[in-house]
Amino acid sequence: MDRETGRPGTGLRTDRRTPLPGAVRTPRPRQPPGGPGAPPPPPARRPRRRGLRLLAAVGVGLLLAGGGVVAVDRLARDRAAVAPLTPAGRALAAAAAGRPAALGDLAALIGEREARVRRDPADRDAWAVLGAALAERAARSGAPGAHTEAERALQQALAGDGPADVRALTGLAVLAGARQDWAGAARWGEAARDRSPGRWTTYLVLLDAYRGAGNAKAADKALERLQELRPTPVAALAAAGAHRERGWREDAEATVYDAAARAATPAERAGALRRAGDLAWERGEAETALTRHEAALRAEPAHHPAAAGRARALAGLGRTEEALAAWARARALAPHPGYAVESGELLLALGRSGEAADHFSLARDQVAALARDGVRQEPLLGRLEADHGDPAEAVRLLTAEHRRHPGPAASDALGWALHRAGRSREALPRLRAAVKDGPNTALPAYHLGMAHLALGERGAARRQLERALRIAPEFSPLHAERTRRELAALGEPAWGPPPA
Repeated sequence: MDRETGRPGTGLRTDRRTPLPGAVRTPRPRQPPGGPGAPPPPPARRPRRRGLRLLAAVGVGLLLAGGGVVAVDRLARDRAAVAPLTPAGRALAAAAAGRPAALGDLAALIGEREARVRRDPADRDAWAVLGAALAERAARSGAPGAHTEAERALQQALAGDGPADVRALTGLAVLAGARQDWAGAARWGEAARDRSPGRWTTYLVLLDAYRGAGNAKAADKALERLQELRPTPVAALAAAGAHRERGWREDAEATVYDAAARAATPAERAGALRRAGDLAWERGEAETALTRHEAALRAEPAHHPAAAGRARALAGLGRTEEALAAWARARALAPHPGYAVESGELLLALGRSGEAADHFSLARDQVAALARDGVRQEPLLGRLEADHGDPAEAVRLLTAEHRRHPGPAASDALGWALHRAGRSREALPRLRAAVKDGPNTALPAYHLGMAHLALGERGAARRQLERALRIAPEFSPLHAERTRRELAALGEPAWGPPPA
């Protein structure tokens, strides 16, 4: 009998990392056959776990992993007006199947619908498809102004009498999630779900909204419902994120490779390969991460998360000039302030502090531009202030963020800001929680080790700093080297009985 669900035979683990007796783990995929970037053959299917309590980590949100949010239930009129083999028709067909459209096809669909609403401003159906497509593009590109443009179109779709269009409601949920307004995303997503309970794409949006809001129980139910309604590669990526959050790395990798093998479009394949690259990077395998991210970029050259992943991997391999060029490419593809911060930290590690300051200034300008478009960036701005600005301001920003969206990531960010502000004793509970409840990555261990070091707790500091390097020896061009220096200064632990 399953202790959490009360149902027999679900196979749910009750511990984060310890398998049930008799459970067989899927071996972690290594360098796969079939040429560089090709995923290995999909492993044998594992029984689906129910009751997952931790959820997919999806950057801006689930759309960056390939959400396919313009999926519609009434495509007959669209297909009559647009031939399926045109770019706009391909975008609609991908959406109907729950797959991400190629960015070029998405742009064609937006152009076609913009022309339609110019001819007939009262066409609410066209406004709904246009608004949902604009919301997906805003979430995937992060371009300032894109979110406001999408919101206007979606509100036009809801204007007038008659029942609310479920596509417009879902689009507004996507838009709220892209703005990191998780309460708003949940509210609009629930309205869409109530209008059409069997529409599976709504649960993708709700999954991200509940995760962002820290509501693990509701997100758990959304993921289970999603898997019941449509076990697509997109749903597999969501499940892989849940496995990662629980520390089940082998399960996460197997699920991601399965999603890559089943991908039917280049955009869908790029999303899966990018996730595979991220997982390899987190376990310290920079060469494998580079191979995966480059394969993702071959599938979709404009996939900016893969471009950023490639830059990280190159930096980890010591190919710093190539890494700086790769960061420039990622920044050109999307004005994401996090990319400017990471490239600035690489420059700082290289001793080029003036150029690094320019990158940090660019990041602040991008945060301000996104704020004018309604996009919240407190987590990123708080980390920037903690490391390269005003730690007291970081504490203020991240305290409010932790209150709105609790969870391991928020605990780590707030704990690090407290440490940087000289409040290491207050930071310890937050940092311990992040290490204990998070996905076993290097940065939280480094943060906890540095807090212990500031308090003179040498043994605890050594354990956590060694753990960070054991997980990923090049987890940060700036902080990994400092970790090695601090460990060298600490020296080897003293042997013999403890002092009296």
